[in-house]
Amino acid sequence: MRTSIVLLSLFLAACTSQTDTKTAATVKDGKAVTTTAAGKAAPLDAAASKVGFIGAKITADHEGSFGEFTGSATIDGETPTGITLTVQTKSIQIEPEKLKGHLASADFFDVEKFPTATFTSSSITAKADGANTHVVEGSLELRGVTKTITFPAAITVAADKATGKAEFTINRKDFGIEYAGMPDDLIKDNVVLKLDLTFKRG
Repeated sequence: MRTSIVLLSLFLAACTSQTDTKTAATVKDGKAVTTTAAGKAAPLDAAASKVGFIGAKITADHEGSFGEFTGSATIDGETPTGITLTVQTKSIQIEPEKLKGHLASADFFDVEKFPTATFTSSSITAKADGANTHVVEGSLELRGVTKTITFPAAITVAADKATGKAEFTINRKDFGIEYAGMPDDLIKDNVVLKLDLTFKRG
């Protein structure tokens, strides 16, 4: 009996996923927005930034990233007022190569048909909550579907740069990614988005 309990505990621990523990973004129907934030633009420093994600099957997490992206932040004095980000979906990076090819296919990102994913903020509100300092709302266009999402972020503004970090989940099915996975190893609906962005001020 004790052996069975230990094996069950190990199995449940193995099935624990980061997609189950991260804060979920609020997602609702929306449309693309054009940022009209006041302030001065600060270009994204792509070399110092990372756009990552974590997807999960029942048995394991798979962490990946995108190698090509551009964007900017708008800063009014010391106050962040806007963020834009455009990701080239073809630049997906993940191991093994077979998984990379599958994620690029029509089952997932469908990169040939939808070569970019974009986020444009509509508001950035100061709201301290643990390590997070702000709440960001804006339009996310992914795989041809646009939704309004709201998520917490840690944003800092210094004389030479501004940084923004956020980790939150979205439901892939909200953006038309319906592939279920194998019958004995289903894919979880939630996907973690991991943003670590640096913007140059000058």
